[in-house]
Amino acid sequence: MKFTTLVSATALAVASTAFVGAAQARDQVQVAGSSTVLPYASIVAEAFGENTDFPTPVVESGGSSAGLKRFCEGVGENTIDVANASRKIREKEIKACAENGVKDIIEVRIGYDGIVFASQKDGPAFTAFTPDDIFNGLAAKVLVDGKIVDNPYTKWSEFNSALPDVEIAAFIPGTKHGTREVFEEKVLAVGCEHTGAMKAMMDAGMSEDDAEDACIDVRADGKSTDIDGDYTETLARIDSNPNGIGVFGLAFYENNQDKLKVATMSDVAPSTESIASGEYPVSRPLFFYVKKAHIGVIPGLKEYAQFFIADEIAGPQGPLAQYGLVSDPELAAVQASVANEDTMK
Repeated sequence: MKFTTLVSATALAVASTAFVGAAQARDQVQVAGSSTVLPYASIVAEAFGENTDFPTPVVESGGSSAGLKRFCEGVGENTIDVANASRKIREKEIKACAENGVKDIIEVRIGYDGIVFASQKDGPAFTAFTPDDIFNGLAAKVLVDGKIVDNPYTKWSEFNSALPDVEIAAFIPGTKHGTREVFEEKVLAVGCEHTGAMKAMMDAGMSEDDAEDACIDVRADGKSTDIDGDYTETLARIDSNPNGIGVFGLAFYENNQDKLKVATMSDVAPSTESIASGEYPVSRPLFFYVKKAHIGVIPGLKEYAQFFIADEIAGPQGPLAQYGLVSDPELAAVQASVANEDTMK
């Protein structure tokens, strides 16, 4: 696939203007953040380096929260230019950015991804999952016989006979990952409400806020394990546990189908098509954030952002779609926003 038509040679001549206090700005775009966005950003960075006159951007992982924390450390060549995130930037992060001089932030939505549950290829088939099951299996407190109690379940089949009769062993994203927030909001919280646990908590005297927090509190008895690394660490845990179930991004699963077997959620199998149609219930938008103050100072920064969301890259027929990204139906509007350098209000 050719990308050379995206950026003309004359448009690539961007001067390297120095930051205050620095002799000369670095010549490489620096990116960090979400492990979910990492494979997409890596594909784009490599293509950008091969098809433009700019150096290949440096792309690191570490999780959405860690990337945004680095992004908000300040302005200057010793700080990163772009933060990848599998969730929207939080108000407290915007405030932290502003306090450190990062006041103009460009939000770029690159498309959509799904959170999938997958087990070992030769392990049991989890084909009857609902958010209720994930909540009952992994929440710290659940509803049993009309009462909220510490989670007593040790096997999936104890609360849903359609699930495998195996020990509960789940490997979920740690709290620094954007995937964890989506997992909490779209799976645990939904299951908590559907099972009646949230209502029971409030009936017992909890405030709505406290009940919401309790709904997403994960059991700490070894049945659920937080994974602070990327999806490769989760895969390693699944490899060593034949009954384990892990949480992955759709793209990672699709590129590891020789090792993993995907679970359905509410009778829907995750796929690019089911996410694009909205049928699959656990999907989310993916983003990266650009420091506007670095545009025109770090060579190639704006060009990298525009390259990332070009039709030939992030469109339905582009390489990111082939890797599992669901193209944004409003991609043209995103492209216009980046071209205009529109910042968050």
